[in-house]
Amino acid sequence: MLQRIGLCALLLLGVLLGGWAFWLEPRRLVVHEETLDVPHWPAELGGFRMALLSDLHVGSPYWGISELERLVERVNEQKPELVLLAGDYMINGMPFGEWVAPEAIGAVLARLDAPLGVVAVLGNHDWWSGGHRVRKAFEQAGIVVLENQSHGVQRDGQRFFVVGLADQLTRRVQLDKALLGVADGAPFLVLSHEPDIFTRIPERASLTLAGHTHGGQVQLPLLGRPVIPSRYGERFAAGHIVEEGRHLFVTTGVGTSTLAVRFGVAPEVAILTLE
Repeated sequence: MLQRIGLCALLLLGVLLGGWAFWLEPRRLVVHEETLDVPHWPAELGGFRMALLSDLHVGSPYWGISELERLVERVNEQKPELVLLAGDYMINGMPFGEWVAPEAIGAVLARLDAPLGVVAVLGNHDWWSGGHRVRKAFEQAGIVVLENQSHGVQRDGQRFFVVGLADQLTRRVQLDKALLGVADGAPFLVLSHEPDIFTRIPERASLTLAGHTHGGQVQLPLLGRPVIPSRYGERFAAGHIVEEGRHLFVTTGVGTSTLAVRFGVAPEVAILTLE
């Protein structure tokens, strides 16, 4: 009798955990706010507030156009000064997913409201889906799309730069070329789709921002994250990483890929305040 009760309890627990991982958590959206004290960031730019979004994977289960509209509303409620998009807006061959045209995605992202604009890089899924078309659609929506380029931003008379890198999984990163447009001594942020490039970023960068890992999508108690798409594993999985005075922030992203599962790693809007 006790064995039967124990078995039923285990089955019930399995159903509840499965429902959470494959239904509830992938549909959640949390706002992750964090204040980062970063190097080479002038006092005049203190309190600068920005949003970081990545891995939207529009068309993945639970993340279609209507959910993207809800995401844009949540971001606008946070009143960021700048929005950074770190790639992978599309999906490729995902079970139960559907392909959504980049023009439709760009039209919704055009509603992002930030006084200093919206700046993006493309990810591996975007290039697998036709990166030139994605770039064109986003630029027509008023989004600045960078690939080994820099973009100057003016805030209260103080100028800083966003350096956007190519996706190194599908393209060629040209870091020296990207840095050419940064004025001597000016503070700058580096925007990359995936975090592994962090090992090559110069110390004078204030902060590198990335996505791609999805935080592993699954984080189990005691066992950690079984799968992380990074050669460095847990090292660059998610969150604020500081190594030898150099700073990296990796967002866990919004959508899913391969499998529509999240457990212990909720979809997030990252709101970062720099000091």
